[in-house]
Amino acid sequence: MGTSLDIKIKRANKVYHAGPIQIINNTIEMVKPGKFPSGKTEIPFEFPLHVKGNKVLYETYHGVFVNIQYTLRCDMKRSLLAKDLSKTCEFIVHSAPQKAKVTPSPVDFTITPETLQNVKERAMLPKFLIRGHLNSTNCVITQPLTGELVVEHSDAAIRSIELQLVRVETCGCAEGYARDATEIQNIQMADGDVCRGLSVPIYMAFPRLFTCPTLETTNFKVEFEVNVVVLLHADHLITENFPLKLCRT
Repeated sequence: MGTSLDIKIKRANKVYHAGPIQIINNTIEMVKPGKFPSGKTEIPFEFPLHVKGNKVLYETYHGVFVNIQYTLRCDMKRSLLAKDLSKTCEFIVHSAPQKAKVTPSPVDFTITPETLQNVKERAMLPKFLIRGHLNSTNCVITQPLTGELVVEHSDAAIRSIELQLVRVETCGCAEGYARDATEIQNIQMADGDVCRGLSVPIYMAFPRLFTCPTLETTNFKVEFEVNVVVLLHADHLITENFPLKLCRT
């Protein structure tokens, strides 16, 4: 039974492999040498998850530049004339629930041409007014992100409204830190020119293997953000970003 924390660092269009870092490596003998009886044989087993030294047992997470995986390998040694058998599978580890109660952090937002950042020709944008709110940016990982969005006004027709979940992985080494944001999932909330003044619900469940409680260590960080994306027919893309803090309770 083994565990590895795999870290990759991206720099100047190259990816450097900085791991894996072994957290657990335990071996137990399940059966003494001998023969199995004919038919089906089931062998129950259990073992504690004890980490090496002062290392931490992180939650299972599958990312792009950070991967935390727990694997179980079973080896069956056979006689000289028979080939040894081996099978490996991954098992999932959840971090311990936090003791403190999660405090909701609702966010109200308004999107207009004046509130957008990184816009070169603001005068060329069509007029629009979009309001909404997220019920909380402090999120329990087993519960959905919820809220609502209302298009109050838009001169240009709307093609689509989407909700994009993003992972932000920061990896460090002696040369410095590399920070990369990559998309986890994209959910379309509305298709076509939505009615003005109509409440569009925001609802997103967090995918199990590709998210974990927000994690910050000495060598790496795993954080999450959500983007509300509105695509207009004039090929204008409007994006509003919200950092999230995920936890397990």
